[in-house]
Amino acid sequence: MTNSEPATAPPKFGTVFSESMAIARFEDGSWSALEMVSPDSITFHPATHALHYGSACFEGLKAHRHPDGSVHAFRADDHVRRLVQSATRLCLPAPPNELIAAAITDTVEANAAATPEPPGSLYLRPVLMGTDLDIGAAATPSRSALLYVLASPVGEYLPPRPLRIVVETEIPRTTPQFGVVKTGANYAMALGVIGAAREQHGADQVLFAPDGAVEETGAANVVLLADGHLLTPALTDGFLHGVTRDSLLRLVRDRGWTVEERAITVDDVREWIARPSAEMALTGTAAVLASVGELIVDGAPIAVGSGSTSLAAELRTALTDVQTGRAQATWV
Repeated sequence: MTNSEPATAPPKFGTVFSESMAIARFEDGSWSALEMVSPDSITFHPATHALHYGSACFEGLKAHRHPDGSVHAFRADDHVRRLVQSATRLCLPAPPNELIAAAITDTVEANAAATPEPPGSLYLRPVLMGTDLDIGAAATPSRSALLYVLASPVGEYLPPRPLRIVVETEIPRTTPQFGVVKTGANYAMALGVIGAAREQHGADQVLFAPDGAVEETGAANVVLLADGHLLTPALTDGFLHGVTRDSLLRLVRDRGWTVEERAITVDDVREWIARPSAEMALTGTAAVLASVGELIVDGAPIAVGSGSTSLAAELRTALTDVQTGRAQATWV
């Protein structure tokens, strides 16, 4: 954490980058000390392993400015553990947890002045990539790696209105064994489906429910809300275990809500949102908690509940209050 004067958030999420980032390299079996460099100082050889064989993973978290002017990364330790999990599944040299945590801290401190006031924040993108120069290594993990933490001062990610979501029941978002891995290929697999949904239906996102089993959207987990009751798909290896999802579940449990995590079908969702009191929302680091106003199932639009977004709005405010230090929680 550090103190500084706040900066103004840029108008578009993730397109402006701070001047300093922490990096470390894994070579000859050991990690180097952290350095602070400018993002444009990094170059990659065309034969870099990650560019050919997908040996790269990343995290996404935010640092928030608190009322006293200090800047804190939210639940950084959980993102560190998830990056190590991704690295292990991709057979990358996994950095020690302490090294990743220090890289996040150093990057936050170096860029504190670029952190806007809430609802803006400093979005942090820790990246781990294989750097062997070997285009013949299709069946060999990279033995060298680069860790860096990119910082971007951001404002809101999604539009301030209920979202329109297409339900996809045939094509999965990603391959099951890499659903819990935060890697670029998972997002690339969803791009065509999301693009078609936007072109054909004016949709904001796609909810992937292969064979009718609800998992996640292209960039967020999904929750159903109504009358002190939260329902969400139980975690599996098929989709990402969101830190924001976990934070929301802890928050509502503290408020005495019933939290139900189980297998959910598209029919379950349709039954839920048919109730006037029902709400539906997406949750993720960038989105925080975004209301869904309409689902499109088999080409037909279905309104969510009576159109109210009051529960999601209340929970979003409560969660951001914890993130920004305006409220306390035992699980932070």
